[in-house]
Amino acid sequence: MNIHTIAVCGAGTMGRGIAQVCAAAGFTTLVYDPNEPVLEIARQELEALIAKGVAKGKLTEQAGKDMWEKLRFTSDINLCKAHLVIEAIVEQPEAKQQLFTQLAAINEPDTLLASNTSSLSITRLAATLPHPERFAGLHFFNPAALMPLVEVVQGAATAAATIETLLQLVRHLGKTPVRCADAPGFIVNRVARPYYIEALRLAEAGTDLAQIDRILEDKGFRMGPFRLMDLIGNDVNYAVSCSVYAQLGQPERLKPSYLQEVKVKEGELGKKTGKGFYEW
Repeated sequence: MNIHTIAVCGAGTMGRGIAQVCAAAGFTTLVYDPNEPVLEIARQELEALIAKGVAKGKLTEQAGKDMWEKLRFTSDINLCKAHLVIEAIVEQPEAKQQLFTQLAAINEPDTLLASNTSSLSITRLAATLPHPERFAGLHFFNPAALMPLVEVVQGAATAAATIETLLQLVRHLGKTPVRCADAPGFIVNRVARPYYIEALRLAEAGTDLAQIDRILEDKGFRMGPFRLMDLIGNDVNYAVSCSVYAQLGQPERLKPSYLQEVKVKEGELGKKTGKGFYEW
Protein backbone atom coordinates (compact mmCIF):
# COMPACT_ATOMS: atom_id res chain seq x y z
CA MET A 1 0.00 0.00 0.00
CA ASN A 2 1.66 3.20 -1.18
CA ILE A 3 -0.51 5.72 0.67
CA HIS A 4 1.14 8.18 3.03
CA THR A 5 -0.91 11.34 2.52
CA ILE A 6 -4.70 11.62 2.49
CA ALA A 7 -6.81 14.64 1.57
CA VAL A 8 -10.39 14.88 2.80
CA CYS A 9 -12.59 17.24 0.79
CA GLY A 10 -15.43 18.61 2.87
CA ALA A 11 -15.01 19.68 6.51
CA GLY A 12 -18.55 18.93 7.65
CA THR A 13 -19.52 16.23 10.11
CA MET A 14 -18.39 13.29 7.97
CA GLY A 15 -15.27 14.98 6.64
CA ARG A 16 -14.11 15.88 10.14
CA GLY A 17 -14.71 12.34 11.33
CA ILE A 18 -12.83 10.77 8.43
CA ALA A 19 -9.93 13.18 8.92
CA GLN A 20 -9.81 12.27 12.61
CA VAL A 21 -9.60 8.56 11.77
CA CYS A 22 -6.86 9.08 9.16
CA ALA A 23 -4.71 11.30 11.38
CA ALA A 24 -5.11 8.91 14.32
CA ALA A 25 -3.78 6.11 12.10
CA GLY A 26 -0.64 8.13 11.34
CA PHE A 27 -1.44 9.53 7.91
CA THR A 28 -0.60 13.10 6.99
CA THR A 29 -4.13 14.39 6.50
CA LEU A 30 -5.22 17.51 4.64
CA VAL A 31 -8.72 18.83 5.31
CA TYR A 32 -10.10 20.98 2.49
CA ASP A 33 -13.23 23.11 2.45
CA PRO A 34 -13.84 26.31 0.45
CA ASN A 35 -15.97 27.65 3.30
CA GLU A 36 -13.56 29.23 5.80
CA PRO A 37 -16.01 29.26 8.77
CA VAL A 38 -16.74 25.54 8.27
CA LEU A 39 -13.00 24.86 8.03
CA GLU A 40 -12.38 26.78 11.25
CA ILE A 41 -15.09 24.79 13.05
CA ALA A 42 -13.41 21.59 11.87
CA ARG A 43 -10.04 22.82 13.11
CA GLN A 44 -11.43 23.74 16.53
CA GLU A 45 -13.43 20.52 16.93
CA LEU A 46 -10.54 18.27 15.97
CA GLU A 47 -8.20 20.12 18.31
CA ALA A 48 -10.77 19.79 21.11
CA LEU A 49 -11.26 16.07 20.42
CA ILE A 50 -7.54 15.43 20.65
CA ALA A 51 -7.28 17.46 23.87
CA LYS A 52 -10.22 15.52 25.31
CA GLY A 53 -8.57 12.23 24.40
CA VAL A 54 -5.40 13.27 26.21
CA ALA A 55 -7.34 14.51 29.25
CA LYS A 56 -9.20 11.19 29.53
CA GLY A 57 -6.04 9.15 29.15
CA LYS A 58 -7.08 7.66 25.81
CA LEU A 59 -4.09 9.37 24.19
CA THR A 60 -0.69 10.15 25.63
CA GLU A 61 0.42 13.77 25.35
CA GLN A 62 2.93 12.76 22.69
CA ALA A 63 0.32 10.79 20.72
CA GLY A 64 -2.02 13.78 20.85
CA LYS A 65 0.73 16.09 19.67
CA ASP A 66 1.69 13.71 16.86
CA MET A 67 -1.93 13.40 15.74
CA TRP A 68 -2.44 17.17 15.65
CA GLU A 69 0.77 17.62 13.66
CA LYS A 70 -0.57 15.18 11.06
CA LEU A 71 -3.50 17.50 10.32
CA ARG A 72 -3.43 20.32 7.78
CA PHE A 73 -6.28 22.66 6.82
CA THR A 74 -6.83 24.63 3.62
CA SER A 75 -9.51 26.44 1.64
CA ASP A 76 -7.37 26.36 -1.52
CA ILE A 77 -8.28 23.42 -3.72
CA ASN A 78 -4.97 23.72 -5.56
CA LEU A 79 -3.29 22.47 -2.39
CA CYS A 80 -5.58 19.45 -2.24
CA LYS A 81 -2.98 16.95 -3.43
CA ALA A 82 -2.37 13.53 -1.90
CA HIS A 83 -1.90 9.83 -2.58
CA LEU A 84 -5.60 9.38 -1.78
CA VAL A 85 -8.34 12.01 -1.94
CA ILE A 86 -11.64 11.27 -0.20
CA GLU A 87 -14.67 13.39 -1.09
CA ALA A 88 -17.21 14.03 1.67
CA ILE A 89 -19.44 16.83 0.41
CA VAL A 90 -23.19 17.18 -0.21
CA GLU A 91 -25.04 14.18 -1.67
CA GLN A 92 -25.51 15.83 -5.08
CA PRO A 93 -24.01 14.07 -8.11
CA GLU A 94 -23.32 17.25 -10.08
CA ALA A 95 -21.42 18.83 -7.18
CA LYS A 96 -19.39 15.68 -6.64
CA GLN A 97 -18.53 15.29 -10.33
CA GLN A 98 -17.46 18.93 -10.55
CA LEU A 99 -15.18 18.49 -7.54
CA PHE A 100 -13.65 15.28 -8.88
CA THR A 101 -12.95 16.94 -12.24
CA GLN A 102 -10.98 19.63 -10.38
CA LEU A 103 -9.18 17.08 -8.22
CA ALA A 104 -8.20 14.94 -11.21
CA ALA A 105 -6.71 18.00 -12.92
CA ILE A 106 -4.42 18.96 -10.01
CA ASN A 107 -3.36 15.50 -8.80
CA GLU A 108 -0.99 12.95 -10.27
CA PRO A 109 -2.47 10.28 -12.58
CA ASP A 110 -1.75 7.57 -9.99
CA THR A 111 -3.67 9.35 -7.22
CA LEU A 112 -6.63 7.36 -5.91
CA LEU A 113 -9.94 9.23 -5.75
CA ALA A 114 -12.78 8.02 -3.53
CA SER A 115 -16.29 9.17 -2.71
CA ASN A 116 -17.94 8.88 0.68
CA THR A 117 -21.34 8.86 -1.04
CA SER A 118 -24.07 6.97 0.80
CA SER A 119 -25.96 5.80 -2.27
CA LEU A 120 -24.94 7.46 -5.55
CA SER A 121 -23.64 5.34 -8.41
CA ILE A 122 -19.85 5.09 -8.38
CA THR A 123 -19.89 4.20 -12.08
CA ARG A 124 -21.79 7.39 -12.93
CA LEU A 125 -19.60 9.58 -10.73
CA ALA A 126 -16.54 8.17 -12.50
CA ALA A 127 -17.92 8.70 -16.00
CA THR A 128 -16.15 12.02 -16.62
CA LEU A 129 -12.83 11.14 -14.97
CA PRO A 130 -9.66 10.51 -17.01
CA HIS A 131 -8.72 7.51 -14.83
CA PRO A 132 -11.96 5.85 -13.66
CA GLU A 133 -9.98 2.71 -12.83
CA ARG A 134 -8.50 4.62 -9.87
CA PHE A 135 -11.87 5.74 -8.51
CA ALA A 136 -14.05 3.91 -5.97
CA GLY A 137 -16.55 4.37 -3.19
CA LEU A 138 -15.26 4.59 0.37
CA HIS A 139 -18.33 4.93 2.56
CA PHE A 140 -17.74 5.61 6.25
CA PHE A 141 -20.62 5.73 8.71
CA ASN A 142 -21.46 8.47 11.19
CA PRO A 143 -19.77 8.95 13.62
CA ALA A 144 -16.75 7.87 11.59
CA ALA A 145 -14.44 7.67 14.60
CA LEU A 146 -16.68 5.13 16.34
CA MET A 147 -18.40 3.12 13.60
CA PRO A 148 -16.20 0.16 12.56
CA LEU A 149 -17.71 -0.61 9.15
CA VAL A 150 -16.54 0.96 5.87
CA GLU A 151 -18.09 0.03 2.51
CA VAL A 152 -15.56 -0.22 -0.33
CA VAL A 153 -17.55 0.12 -3.54
CA GLN A 154 -16.33 -1.08 -6.94
CA GLY A 155 -17.65 0.77 -9.98
CA ALA A 156 -17.78 -0.72 -13.47
CA ALA A 157 -14.34 0.69 -14.34
CA THR A 158 -12.68 0.41 -10.92
CA ALA A 159 -9.49 -1.66 -11.09
CA ALA A 160 -9.11 -4.66 -8.81
CA ALA A 161 -5.81 -3.17 -7.59
CA THR A 162 -7.62 -0.01 -6.48
CA ILE A 163 -10.08 -2.04 -4.41
CA GLU A 164 -7.31 -4.12 -2.84
CA THR A 165 -5.40 -0.97 -1.87
CA LEU A 166 -8.49 0.55 -0.27
CA LEU A 167 -9.29 -2.66 1.60
CA GLN A 168 -5.75 -2.61 3.03
CA LEU A 169 -6.11 1.06 3.92
CA VAL A 170 -9.38 0.53 5.79
CA ARG A 171 -7.80 -2.26 7.83
CA HIS A 172 -4.83 0.01 8.59
CA LEU A 173 -7.33 2.60 9.87
CA GLY A 174 -8.56 0.00 12.34
CA LYS A 175 -11.88 -0.42 10.55
CA THR A 176 -13.69 -3.39 9.04
CA PRO A 177 -13.97 -3.15 5.25
CA VAL A 178 -16.74 -4.78 3.25
CA ARG A 179 -16.51 -5.01 -0.52
CA CYS A 180 -19.70 -3.81 -2.23
CA ALA A 181 -21.13 -3.92 -5.72
CA ASP A 182 -22.22 -0.61 -7.23
CA ALA A 183 -25.91 -1.14 -6.46
CA PRO A 184 -28.44 1.45 -5.18
CA GLY A 185 -27.74 2.09 -1.49
CA PHE A 186 -24.83 -0.39 -1.53
CA ILE A 187 -25.42 -2.77 1.41
CA VAL A 188 -26.24 -0.85 4.58
CA ASN A 189 -28.42 1.90 3.14
CA ARG A 190 -30.27 -0.56 0.94
CA VAL A 191 -31.12 -2.76 3.93
CA ALA A 192 -31.85 0.22 6.21
CA ARG A 193 -34.44 1.97 4.01
CA PRO A 194 -37.43 -0.04 5.35
CA TYR A 195 -36.30 0.69 8.92
CA TYR A 196 -36.64 4.43 8.32
CA ILE A 197 -39.51 4.43 5.80
CA GLU A 198 -41.84 2.16 7.78
CA ALA A 199 -41.18 4.13 10.98
CA LEU A 200 -42.03 7.33 9.12
CA ARG A 201 -45.22 5.72 7.77
CA LEU A 202 -46.28 4.92 11.34
CA ALA A 203 -45.61 8.52 12.37
CA GLU A 204 -47.62 9.77 9.39
CA ALA A 205 -50.51 7.63 10.66
CA GLY A 206 -50.30 9.29 14.07
CA THR A 207 -48.09 6.99 16.13
CA ASP A 208 -45.88 8.85 18.61
CA LEU A 209 -42.35 8.83 17.21
CA ALA A 210 -40.72 8.65 20.65
CA GLN A 211 -42.76 5.52 21.33
CA ILE A 212 -41.59 3.99 18.05
CA ASP A 213 -37.98 4.65 19.02
CA ARG A 214 -38.49 3.32 22.54
CA ILE A 215 -40.09 0.06 21.37
CA LEU A 216 -37.38 -0.66 18.80
CA GLU A 217 -34.61 0.18 21.26
CA ASP A 218 -36.25 -2.11 23.84
CA LYS A 219 -36.19 -4.88 21.22
CA GLY A 220 -32.45 -4.56 20.76
CA PHE A 221 -31.84 -1.82 18.22
CA ARG A 222 -29.06 0.42 19.51
CA MET A 223 -30.89 3.53 18.34
CA GLY A 224 -34.47 4.09 17.20
CA PRO A 225 -35.06 5.33 13.64
CA PHE A 226 -35.98 8.91 14.55
CA ARG A 227 -33.03 9.41 16.88
CA LEU A 228 -30.81 7.87 14.23
CA MET A 229 -32.16 10.10 11.46
CA ASP A 230 -31.52 13.12 13.66
CA LEU A 231 -27.96 11.96 14.29
CA ILE A 232 -27.24 11.27 10.61
CA GLY A 233 -28.97 14.48 9.51
CA ASN A 234 -32.42 14.55 7.96
CA ASP A 235 -30.99 16.19 4.85
CA VAL A 236 -28.52 13.35 4.32
CA ASN A 237 -30.99 10.60 5.20
CA TYR A 238 -33.73 12.04 2.99
CA ALA A 239 -31.33 12.44 0.06
CA VAL A 240 -30.33 8.79 0.36
CA SER A 241 -33.98 7.70 0.46
CA CYS A 242 -34.70 9.75 -2.67
CA SER A 243 -31.65 8.34 -4.44
CA VAL A 244 -32.43 4.69 -3.67
CA TYR A 245 -36.11 5.23 -4.52
CA ALA A 246 -35.25 6.71 -7.93
CA GLN A 247 -32.57 4.14 -8.79
CA LEU A 248 -34.90 1.22 -8.01
CA GLY A 249 -37.69 2.51 -10.24
CA GLN A 250 -39.77 4.32 -7.59
CA PRO A 251 -41.39 1.38 -5.77
CA GLU A 252 -44.25 2.58 -3.57
CA ARG A 253 -42.87 0.76 -0.52
CA LEU A 254 -39.73 2.93 -0.62
CA LYS A 255 -41.37 6.27 -1.40
CA PRO A 256 -39.66 8.96 0.74
CA SER A 257 -41.75 10.43 3.54
CA TYR A 258 -43.30 13.89 3.34
CA LEU A 259 -42.65 14.25 7.09
CA GLN A 260 -38.92 14.11 6.51
CA GLU A 261 -39.19 16.28 3.42
CA VAL A 262 -40.83 18.99 5.55
CA LYS A 263 -38.08 18.71 8.15
CA VAL A 264 -35.47 19.28 5.45
CA LYS A 265 -37.31 22.25 3.94
CA GLU A 266 -37.67 23.86 7.36
CA GLY A 267 -34.00 23.35 8.18
CA GLU A 268 -34.75 20.97 11.04
CA LEU A 269 -31.93 18.62 10.17
CA GLY A 270 -31.39 17.03 13.56
CA LYS A 271 -28.57 17.23 16.08
CA LYS A 272 -26.38 19.44 13.90
CA THR A 273 -29.02 22.20 13.79
CA GLY A 274 -30.36 21.70 17.30
CA LYS A 275 -33.75 20.45 16.13
CA GLY A 276 -35.06 17.61 14.01
CA PHE A 277 -37.61 15.07 15.13
CA TYR A 278 -36.30 15.91 18.61
CA GLU A 279 -34.93 19.02 20.32
CA TRP A 280 -31.16 18.70 20.85
